[in-house]
Amino acid sequence: MSEKRDYYQVLGVSRQADASELKRAYRKLALELHPDRNPGDKESEVRFKEASEAYQVLSDPEKRALYDRYGHEGPRGGGFGGGFGSVSDIFSAFSDIFGDMFGGGFAGGPGHGAGRGSDLETQVQLTLAEVTTGATKEIRVQRRAVCQDCAGSGAAQGSSREACPQCRGRGQVVHAQGFLRISTTCPLCRGEGSVVRKPCPSCSGSGLRVVEESLQIGVPQGVEDGSTLRLAGRGEGVLGGGRPGNLYVHIRVADDPRFERDGADLHTEVAVSFPQAALGTTVKSQSLEGEVDVELAPGTQPGATVVLRGQGLPRLQERGRGDLIVHLKLVVPSSLSREQEEALRAFAAAGGEKVEPPSEKRGLFGRRKKN
Repeated sequence: MSEKRDYYQVLGVSRQADASELKRAYRKLALELHPDRNPGDKESEVRFKEASEAYQVLSDPEKRALYDRYGHEGPRGGGFGGGFGSVSDIFSAFSDIFGDMFGGGFAGGPGHGAGRGSDLETQVQLTLAEVTTGATKEIRVQRRAVCQDCAGSGAAQGSSREACPQCRGRGQVVHAQGFLRISTTCPLCRGEGSVVRKPCPSCSGSGLRVVEESLQIGVPQGVEDGSTLRLAGRGEGVLGGGRPGNLYVHIRVADDPRFERDGADLHTEVAVSFPQAALGTTVKSQSLEGEVDVELAPGTQPGATVVLRGQGLPRLQERGRGDLIVHLKLVVPSSLSREQEEALRAFAAAGGEKVEPPSEKRGLFGRRKKN
């Protein structure tokens, strides 16, 4: 085909065709002319490239306007160039179309069906105070991304990938053994269908380079320890037009010695004396916002709890907060002053209790020792 045909004629559409008509027409031709369906057919390969070039221009509104006005020279004059160097370049440019063929399972063809990059994982640590208010945390992530200097081609600026001389761009080589023909991955281009003569210095010809990114992530109120946030597209990059993987951020909430967490509720412990429990009083307890008053009713029993409504953690994706449950621990003094002992004995006597003081001569279980 020494003379370029009209792009609309190539795709078999009218000059008024919209974007969806253009895409349908190109998909139909690409499926018919795909190299995997026409192995060794040079004419089909040429027509495949011709249809791809036509779709490349007409699917872009700016290029299409230049083409409609000036013909084939319009896009070139606008600095857009035209055409594809190899079949693999076509698969890279239109990976969304080829990835959708046959439900995404269209096999063969170098450079297409790149899929998705690998996922990455990291973690951030929060305090209970940050869980209460929500937090913005900065994380630094190293990942492989498509090289910006060569746009993922692996070729140095001013050069491009070239069709592999061993497999002629097919990505496969055929070995004949009598009547048996075996197709294997090309050892020179490793199935890519193209090779790099002048590697990009930034990525050493791989098309991917390691970058370090600083990301600000918002952690919602009430998040649980062990929760995971997903940052779409922040994982490893992939060549051939595939989607980057995801970054999964695992949340770790540091232990707080003052509290034990149960969902949105917090449990804490407060020591009270016998007079406080018996007579009733107000004691202080720790909370997320500082000290709070806890009212003890007269006759409070050891192990009793006082629930402070709404003093716990925010409920994740819900309104309101959990509760602060204060556990009361009765503390018995290990020693008494003379005044305390006398007052306590008087209290026991007033209640009809006889409390016999321990004797140094008493042995185990209170039995008197024999002299």
